Amino acid sequence: MSKKRSKRVAKRAKSTPAPRASVAFATSAKNTVRERVAAMAHISQAVCEDDQKLQSVLKVLRNTDEPTPVRLAALQALQAASFSAPQFESCRGDYLATLRSIATDTDAELRQRVLGILAREKDGFAQQRLLEGLQDPEKALVPPEKALQLLSYDVHAEAYPVARQIVGKPPNVAAKREALRLLAADASSKPVFERILRDKDEDTETRRISASALQAVAPQSLQSHAREIVLDPSEPDELQETGLTALTQFGDQEKVSQDDKLTKRVSSMKGRKGSAKLKQVAGRFLTKYGR
Repeated sequence: MSKKRSKRVAKRAKSTPAPRASVAFATSAKNTVRERVAAMAHISQAVCEDDQKLQSVLKVLRNTDEPTPVRLAALQALQAASFSAPQFESCRGDYLATLRSIATDTDAELRQRVLGILAREKDGFAQQRLLEGLQDPEKALVPPEKALQLLSYDVHAEAYPVARQIVGKPPNVAAKREALRLLAADASSKPVFERILRDKDEDTETRRISASALQAVAPQSLQSHAREIVLDPSEPDELQETGLTALTQFGDQEKVSQDDKLTKRVSSMKGRKGSAKLKQVAGRFLTKYGR
């Protein structure tokens, strides 16, 4: 950097006032939204210095008359404090209670962020409200795919039947995929994964998610399906990559190495037109199984 530029940067730094970082400044409605948002970014360590400061920030977060950017900034300050402020444990009860009180807020962004925090805290209230929304769309606080994603932070058995219902009658493709991901911890959903994996009318990504879930609950079953997929030239390259990767990483060494039909099929992949990634995966398969 030139000397002239260095001087300009230094002069600009001197002329730009540092953001006010006090809790009182950040929570005062007398200041502009921009000033308060900037101040909120610097108060995480001060939030729990005393109960008055904590309550003033929580009040901003609860207050529906406050501008949304200020409420979101207050939430971020509290969340940062929960990770870094040594004394936050004494504040956690009030913090979580406030989050529960605004989990049904009219602002969609704030509502989703709050439910996300509560879900990561494995909060029973949030889990119940998310399940209710999946069972009755009129009670939904977030889109179904988001609710399923949040429930996956701490899956309870009661979520599985709801997820299976969504797989069977999905409101959208994204929700179906998230339901399959959630069910990957449920061994009784094995038939669901097998059905979708075999169904060529399903989109490729949904079938790949089913393959991953099947690997989690029934790896031996996946090996059989993966072999059939690799042997079927009508299957899309992306799904053949998934099947071939499963066989390479998790296949029975002795059984696969003696499967001449499979080896011949994989060998043919290296010389044909198609996905470079599929050829690469085929090469790894052949290297592992000594062909």
